[in-house]
Amino acid sequence: MKETGAQKNTGAAVLGALRRAARSLVFAVLAGALATCWADPVRLRQAFAEQVDRRLELPPDEAQRYGHLARDELRRAGIAEEPSQYALLVDRSAAVQAIFVFWLPAGAAPVLIGASPVSTGRPGGFEYFETPLGVFDHAVANHDFRAEGTRNEFGIRGYGEKGMRVFDFGWQQARRLWGRGGTSTMRLQMHATDPDRLEPRLGSVQSKGCIRIPASLNRLLDRLGVLDADYLRAKAEGSAPWVLPPDQAPVEGAGRYLVVVDSGRSERPAWSPPPKPGTSPTGAHSAP
Repeated sequence: MKETGAQKNTGAAVLGALRRAARSLVFAVLAGALATCWADPVRLRQAFAEQVDRRLELPPDEAQRYGHLARDELRRAGIAEEPSQYALLVDRSAAVQAIFVFWLPAGAAPVLIGASPVSTGRPGGFEYFETPLGVFDHAVANHDFRAEGTRNEFGIRGYGEKGMRVFDFGWQQARRLWGRGGTSTMRLQMHATDPDRLEPRLGSVQSKGCIRIPASLNRLLDRLGVLDADYLRAKAEGSAPWVLPPDQAPVEGAGRYLVVVDSGRSERPAWSPPPKPGTSPTGAHSAP
């Protein structure tokens, strides 16, 4: 019996509906798997190990020390321990120059997710600042933006490749590292840097006051919304910030705080080796 046009259309519609239902089921399963995955800090630690290409391996006692330091600084700032959340800690000491991602579970010991080398402020020319100490809130009041990937007159991409997220912590008081010193305001940001010419210098003081991090860590924080608690709140209230990636799969327990400390260490720990010898490239002073 020969199919009529109506029968063909009906069959195609049914087949299309089945395909759409199958796709919806797959997406639902994937969403559930992601939610389960990122609700577990151990899984995030695994993702850090797999996706971040510049890592520091801390001994357990050092991880514990920095974890308690992060929690102590948050307490001093009057920030409640609940709910459980992620937080970032930077040790600006010239002998360390490292960033640590911590899971801070309420009522339990901090869990180190991973650590990477950074660059913070160094003495230099005009408008060089010492990276300020304290607890800094990552909030929509100071909108993040994305790098344009353009090069300056020296060929340096100060914020890294196009699309890299620039985490903005607003105007802060910081010590001037030029002229007569004193303090004034600087815009505190955390961002990637030129992948070819400046990222190899991570692990040493290099910036004008901002915190430079590896591009791979930038992508992980961005894609998983590790520090996006306030941005996710805005999104839930119907005001989705444009800077959030469309494919973002946020962790459960996203945080919002960056803690900057100075351990004052006089000797370089074995787990935080300095970058390979070499002079900074021409024009490095013009990068944030």
